[in-house]
Amino acid sequence: MKRRHFITIGTFDGVHTGHRHLFSHLETLAAGALLKPLALYFPLPPKTLLSEHPEMSVLTLPKEKKRLLKAAGLPAEALDFKVCQNMPAQDFFEQTLLEKYQMGGLLVGPDFAFGKNRQGGIDFLRAECAKYKIPFSVADFYRAGGEKISSSLIRKVLAQGDIRLANTLLGRPYELSGVVVKGHKLGRKLGFPTANLDTGIYKILPLGVFAVKVRVGRRLYDGFCNIGFRPTVNTLHTILPLVEVNIFDFRQSIYGRKITIWFADKLREETKFSGLEALVSQLKQDREEARKKLQGFSLH
Repeated sequence: MKRRHFITIGTFDGVHTGHRHLFSHLETLAAGALLKPLALYFPLPPKTLLSEHPEMSVLTLPKEKKRLLKAAGLPAEALDFKVCQNMPAQDFFEQTLLEKYQMGGLLVGPDFAFGKNRQGGIDFLRAECAKYKIPFSVADFYRAGGEKISSSLIRKVLAQGDIRLANTLLGRPYELSGVVVKGHKLGRKLGFPTANLDTGIYKILPLGVFAVKVRVGRRLYDGFCNIGFRPTVNTLHTILPLVEVNIFDFRQSIYGRKITIWFADKLREETKFSGLEALVSQLKQDREEARKKLQGFSLH
Protein backbone atom coordinates (compact mmCIF):
# COMPACT_ATOMS: atom_id res chain seq x y z
CA MET A 1 0.00 0.00 0.00
CA LYS A 2 1.36 3.42 -1.03
CA ARG A 3 1.94 5.85 1.80
CA ARG A 4 2.14 9.46 0.74
CA HIS A 5 0.61 11.69 3.41
CA PHE A 6 1.10 12.57 7.07
CA ILE A 7 -2.48 13.54 7.92
CA THR A 8 -4.31 15.62 10.48
CA ILE A 9 -8.12 15.73 10.67
CA GLY A 10 -10.49 18.28 12.14
CA THR A 11 -13.07 20.97 11.71
CA PHE A 12 -10.52 23.77 12.18
CA ASP A 13 -13.24 26.34 12.81
CA GLY A 14 -11.55 29.74 12.85
CA VAL A 15 -8.19 28.41 11.58
CA HIS A 16 -6.83 30.04 14.76
CA THR A 17 -3.38 30.21 16.36
CA GLY A 18 -3.83 26.78 17.96
CA HIS A 19 -4.60 25.22 14.58
CA ARG A 20 -1.61 26.89 12.97
CA HIS A 21 0.61 25.53 15.76
CA LEU A 22 -0.78 22.05 14.97
CA PHE A 23 -0.10 22.56 11.24
CA SER A 24 3.50 23.54 11.96
CA HIS A 25 3.93 20.37 14.04
CA LEU A 26 2.38 18.34 11.19
CA GLU A 27 4.85 19.76 8.66
CA THR A 28 7.77 18.84 10.95
CA LEU A 29 6.50 15.27 11.40
CA ALA A 30 5.81 14.90 7.67
CA ALA A 31 9.30 16.11 6.73
CA GLY A 32 10.85 13.67 9.22
CA ALA A 33 8.88 10.78 7.72
CA LEU A 34 9.55 11.90 4.10
CA LEU A 35 5.81 12.34 3.55
CA LYS A 36 3.61 15.22 2.39
CA PRO A 37 1.47 16.99 5.04
CA LEU A 38 -2.29 16.95 4.46
CA ALA A 39 -5.18 18.40 6.48
CA LEU A 40 -8.59 16.77 6.08
CA TYR A 41 -11.38 19.04 7.28
CA PHE A 42 -15.14 19.48 7.51
CA PRO A 43 -16.29 22.72 5.83
CA LEU A 44 -18.90 23.23 8.59
CA PRO A 45 -18.64 21.75 12.10
CA PRO A 46 -20.61 18.50 12.50
CA LYS A 47 -22.24 20.00 15.62
CA THR A 48 -23.64 22.81 13.48
CA LEU A 49 -24.96 20.43 10.83
CA LEU A 50 -26.63 18.26 13.47
CA SER A 51 -28.07 21.11 15.52
CA GLU A 52 -31.73 22.11 15.48
CA HIS A 53 -30.54 25.69 16.04
CA PRO A 54 -27.39 26.20 13.95
CA GLU A 55 -27.71 29.99 13.91
CA MET A 56 -24.55 31.95 14.76
CA SER A 57 -22.45 28.89 15.60
CA VAL A 58 -19.32 29.15 13.42
CA LEU A 59 -16.23 31.34 13.18
CA THR A 60 -15.43 30.56 9.54
CA LEU A 61 -17.74 29.75 6.64
CA PRO A 62 -16.59 27.10 4.13
CA LYS A 63 -15.13 29.46 1.48
CA GLU A 64 -13.39 31.53 4.14
CA LYS A 65 -11.94 28.41 5.77
CA LYS A 66 -10.67 27.09 2.44
CA ARG A 67 -8.93 30.43 1.79
CA LEU A 68 -7.39 30.56 5.28
CA LEU A 69 -6.10 27.00 5.04
CA LYS A 70 -4.52 27.85 1.69
CA ALA A 71 -2.97 30.99 3.22
CA ALA A 72 -1.51 28.79 5.98
CA GLY A 73 0.40 27.01 3.21
CA LEU A 74 -0.97 23.59 4.08
CA PRO A 75 -2.47 21.21 1.48
CA ALA A 76 -6.05 20.58 2.59
CA GLU A 77 -9.04 18.59 1.35
CA ALA A 78 -12.66 18.84 2.45
CA LEU A 79 -14.50 15.81 3.81
CA ASP A 80 -18.20 15.27 3.14
CA PHE A 81 -19.85 14.97 6.55
CA LYS A 82 -22.90 13.17 5.13
CA VAL A 83 -20.63 10.44 3.78
CA CYS A 84 -18.63 10.17 7.01
CA GLN A 85 -21.53 10.53 9.46
CA ASN A 86 -22.69 6.93 9.59
CA MET A 87 -19.47 5.24 8.49
CA PRO A 88 -18.06 2.84 11.10
CA ALA A 89 -14.68 3.99 12.43
CA GLN A 90 -12.94 0.91 11.00
CA ASP A 91 -14.27 1.63 7.49
CA PHE A 92 -13.27 5.29 7.69
CA PHE A 93 -9.78 4.36 8.81
CA GLU A 94 -9.25 1.76 6.09
CA GLN A 95 -11.25 3.12 3.15
CA THR A 96 -10.77 6.86 3.61
CA LEU A 97 -7.48 7.35 5.43
CA LEU A 98 -5.46 4.37 4.16
CA GLU A 99 -6.87 3.76 0.69
CA LYS A 100 -8.16 7.11 -0.53
CA TYR A 101 -5.62 9.45 1.09
CA GLN A 102 -2.69 7.00 1.33
CA MET A 103 -1.97 7.82 4.95
CA GLY A 104 1.53 7.17 6.20
CA GLY A 105 1.26 9.07 9.49
CA LEU A 106 -1.46 10.60 11.67
CA LEU A 107 -1.52 13.58 14.03
CA VAL A 108 -4.65 14.48 16.02
CA GLY A 109 -5.65 16.62 18.98
CA PRO A 110 -6.20 15.06 22.42
CA ASP A 111 -10.01 15.25 22.21
CA PHE A 112 -10.31 13.97 18.63
CA ALA A 113 -12.78 11.23 17.63
CA PHE A 114 -14.52 10.32 14.39
CA GLY A 115 -16.88 7.80 12.85
CA LYS A 116 -20.37 6.74 13.84
CA ASN A 117 -21.00 7.62 17.51
CA ARG A 118 -17.40 8.91 17.69
CA GLN A 119 -16.07 5.34 17.85
CA GLY A 120 -12.71 6.39 16.40
CA GLY A 121 -11.12 7.90 19.48
CA ILE A 122 -7.48 8.09 20.52
CA ASP A 123 -7.23 4.48 21.77
CA PHE A 124 -8.76 3.13 18.54
CA LEU A 125 -6.45 5.22 16.36
CA ARG A 126 -3.35 4.30 18.33
CA ALA A 127 -4.14 0.56 18.02
CA GLU A 128 -4.96 0.75 14.29
CA CYS A 129 -1.87 2.79 13.46
CA ALA A 130 0.28 0.32 15.43
CA LYS A 131 -1.27 -2.56 13.47
CA TYR A 132 -0.22 -0.93 10.18
CA LYS A 133 3.10 0.35 11.61
CA ILE A 134 2.04 3.95 10.93
CA PRO A 135 3.45 6.77 13.10
CA PHE A 136 0.74 8.20 15.36
CA SER A 137 0.97 11.41 17.43
CA VAL A 138 -1.37 13.24 19.75
CA ALA A 139 -0.69 16.98 19.88
CA ASP A 140 -0.92 18.87 23.16
CA PHE A 141 -3.42 21.72 23.36
CA TYR A 142 -1.85 25.03 22.40
CA ARG A 143 -2.04 27.44 25.32
CA ALA A 144 -1.73 31.19 25.76
CA GLY A 145 -1.71 32.78 29.20
CA GLY A 146 -2.42 29.37 30.72
CA GLU A 147 -5.67 28.98 28.77
CA LYS A 148 -6.27 26.33 26.12
CA ILE A 149 -6.87 28.02 22.77
CA SER A 150 -9.88 26.42 21.13
CA SER A 151 -12.65 27.32 18.70
CA SER A 152 -15.20 27.08 21.52
CA LEU A 153 -13.21 29.59 23.63
CA ILE A 154 -13.09 32.06 20.71
CA ARG A 155 -16.83 31.64 20.10
CA LYS A 156 -17.44 32.44 23.77
CA VAL A 157 -15.13 35.47 23.66
CA LEU A 158 -16.89 36.79 20.54
CA ALA A 159 -20.31 36.28 22.13
CA GLN A 160 -19.06 38.48 25.00
CA GLY A 161 -18.00 41.11 22.44
CA ASP A 162 -14.31 41.03 23.37
CA ILE A 163 -12.98 41.67 19.87
CA ARG A 164 -9.40 42.41 20.93
CA LEU A 165 -9.02 39.06 22.68
CA ALA A 166 -10.79 37.20 19.87
CA ASN A 167 -8.43 38.76 17.31
CA THR A 168 -5.41 37.79 19.43
CA LEU A 169 -6.59 34.17 19.73
CA LEU A 170 -7.42 34.00 16.01
CA GLY A 171 -4.07 35.53 15.06
CA ARG A 172 -5.87 37.99 12.76
CA PRO A 173 -8.91 40.32 12.83
CA TYR A 174 -12.30 38.59 12.88
CA GLU A 175 -14.05 39.05 9.56
CA LEU A 176 -17.59 39.06 8.29
CA SER A 177 -18.83 39.05 4.68
CA GLY A 178 -22.30 39.63 3.37
CA VAL A 179 -24.44 40.88 0.52
CA VAL A 180 -25.75 44.44 0.88
CA VAL A 181 -29.55 44.37 1.12
CA LYS A 182 -32.13 47.15 1.26
CA GLY A 183 -33.14 48.42 4.67
CA HIS A 184 -35.46 51.17 5.93
CA LYS A 185 -32.98 53.93 4.91
CA LEU A 186 -33.29 55.58 8.34
CA GLY A 187 -29.50 55.90 8.61
CA ARG A 188 -29.43 57.99 5.43
CA LYS A 189 -32.05 60.37 6.88
CA LEU A 190 -29.94 60.73 10.01
CA GLY A 191 -26.79 61.53 8.02
CA PHE A 192 -25.27 58.08 8.62
CA PRO A 193 -26.15 55.91 5.59
CA THR A 194 -25.59 52.24 6.32
CA ALA A 195 -25.01 49.11 4.28
CA ASN A 196 -27.24 46.38 5.71
CA LEU A 197 -25.55 42.98 5.36
CA ASP A 198 -27.11 39.58 4.85
CA THR A 199 -24.43 37.34 6.35
CA GLY A 200 -26.40 34.08 6.36
CA ILE A 201 -27.39 32.15 9.46
CA TYR A 202 -24.20 30.36 10.51
CA LYS A 203 -21.63 33.06 11.22
CA ILE A 204 -21.23 34.33 14.79
CA LEU A 205 -22.27 37.99 15.08
CA PRO A 206 -20.78 39.82 18.09
CA LEU A 207 -23.27 42.34 19.49
CA GLY A 208 -22.45 46.01 19.88
CA VAL A 209 -20.86 48.89 18.00
CA PHE A 210 -17.42 48.31 16.48
CA ALA A 211 -14.65 50.10 14.58
CA VAL A 212 -14.17 48.19 11.32
CA LYS A 213 -12.21 48.09 8.10
CA VAL A 214 -14.45 47.61 5.06
CA ARG A 215 -13.53 46.17 1.69
CA VAL A 216 -15.69 47.16 -1.26
CA GLY A 217 -14.31 45.68 -4.47
CA ARG A 218 -10.55 46.11 -4.18
CA ARG A 219 -10.60 49.20 -1.98
CA LEU A 220 -10.41 49.41 1.81
CA TYR A 221 -12.31 52.00 3.82
CA ASP A 222 -12.71 52.87 7.49
CA GLY A 223 -16.09 52.60 9.11
CA PHE A 224 -18.12 51.55 12.10
CA CYS A 225 -20.65 48.81 12.45
CA ASN A 226 -23.70 48.24 14.62
CA ILE A 227 -24.80 44.67 15.22
CA GLY A 228 -27.99 44.29 17.19
CA PHE A 229 -31.73 44.81 17.33
CA ARG A 230 -32.08 48.60 16.97
CA PRO A 231 -33.74 49.33 20.32
CA THR A 232 -34.19 53.07 19.60
CA VAL A 233 -36.08 52.49 16.34
CA ASN A 234 -37.35 48.98 16.90
CA THR A 235 -38.35 47.79 13.43
CA LEU A 236 -36.89 44.29 13.76
CA HIS A 237 -38.83 41.11 14.31
CA THR A 238 -36.10 38.51 13.87
CA ILE A 239 -33.97 36.16 15.93
CA LEU A 240 -30.85 37.21 14.02
CA PRO A 241 -29.37 40.64 14.77
CA LEU A 242 -29.06 43.22 12.01
CA VAL A 243 -25.59 44.11 10.69
CA GLU A 244 -25.39 47.79 9.67
CA VAL A 245 -22.13 49.30 8.41
CA ASN A 246 -21.46 53.01 8.00
CA ILE A 247 -18.55 53.40 5.56
CA PHE A 248 -16.68 56.69 6.00
CA ASP A 249 -16.32 59.03 3.02
CA PHE A 250 -18.29 56.69 0.75
CA ARG A 251 -21.17 57.62 -1.55
CA GLN A 252 -21.66 54.68 -3.97
CA SER A 253 -24.77 52.53 -4.28
CA ILE A 254 -23.71 48.96 -3.52
CA TYR A 255 -26.99 47.06 -3.20
CA GLY A 256 -26.52 43.42 -4.18
CA ARG A 257 -22.74 43.55 -3.83
CA LYS A 258 -20.71 41.47 -1.38
CA ILE A 259 -18.53 43.39 1.05
CA THR A 260 -16.25 42.25 3.86
CA ILE A 261 -15.60 43.88 7.22
CA TRP A 262 -12.78 43.28 9.71
CA PHE A 263 -13.28 44.13 13.38
CA ALA A 264 -10.64 46.35 15.02
CA ASP A 265 -12.18 47.11 18.40
CA LYS A 266 -15.46 47.50 20.25
CA LEU A 267 -16.72 51.03 20.78
CA ARG A 268 -19.71 50.36 23.05
CA GLU A 269 -22.77 48.21 23.67
CA GLU A 270 -25.90 48.83 21.62
CA THR A 271 -27.98 51.35 23.59
CA LYS A 272 -31.57 52.56 23.61
CA PHE A 273 -31.61 56.35 23.31
CA SER A 274 -34.34 58.81 24.33
CA GLY A 275 -34.82 59.89 20.72
CA LEU A 276 -33.23 60.41 17.32
CA GLU A 277 -31.34 63.55 18.40
CA ALA A 278 -29.53 61.67 21.17
CA LEU A 279 -28.85 58.80 18.74
CA VAL A 280 -27.29 61.13 16.13
CA SER A 281 -25.13 62.78 18.80
CA GLN A 282 -23.82 59.35 19.86
CA LEU A 283 -23.22 58.28 16.25
CA LYS A 284 -21.03 61.35 15.73
CA GLN A 285 -18.99 60.36 18.79
CA ASP A 286 -18.79 56.77 17.53
CA ARG A 287 -17.44 57.95 14.18
CA GLU A 288 -14.66 59.99 15.78
CA GLU A 289 -13.77 57.18 18.20
CA ALA A 290 -13.69 54.66 15.33
CA ARG A 291 -11.33 56.88 13.31
CA LYS A 292 -8.93 56.94 16.29
CA LYS A 293 -9.13 53.16 16.84
CA LEU A 294 -8.45 52.48 13.15
CA GLN A 295 -5.27 54.55 13.00
CA GLY A 296 -2.45 52.06 12.62
CA PHE A 297 -4.84 49.09 12.48
CA SER A 298 -3.58 46.56 9.96
CA LEU A 299 -5.14 43.47 8.43
CA HIS A 300 -1.74 41.73 8.31
